[in-house]
Amino acid sequence: MTKRLRKRSDCPISRSLDIWGDKWSLLIIRNIMFRDMHTYGEFLQASERIATNILADRLISLEHAGLISKKEHSESRAKFFYTLTQKGIELLPVMVEITLWGNKYFEVMPEAKELVKLAKRDKAELIHSISVRLQKLRS
Repeated sequence: MTKRLRKRSDCPISRSLDIWGDKWSLLIIRNIMFRDMHTYGEFLQASERIATNILADRLISLEHAGLISKKEHSESRAKFFYTLTQKGIELLPVMVEITLWGNKYFEVMPEAKELVKLAKRDKAELIHSISVRLQKLRS
């Protein structure tokens, strides 16, 4: 069962972390945003190997917080299709900056290297193009 969000303070960083500050929530957002994953099964296949109970809980929490929405999958009534809401899409610049920071200090996977290359070339254009793609998925 998902806990109601309890704010620790009125600090904007603290309030934001209350919603997406655990690693699993950000990885789900990353998977939707950058890896075009949208179903429970796809999230389970990510390399980080999230446990099913954690995944179910985080999807509910992210939906409750207004960062993702779910709708019936067009190919199967047994599946749901998760997309980012406008609120979730607005995390895109933050996620790009986290990627750039991680690339600076850690060895990163090839997909992330491509994202870094595009961000270094034209960050505004990258953010715009991903945002447009994510907006289309919402409709």
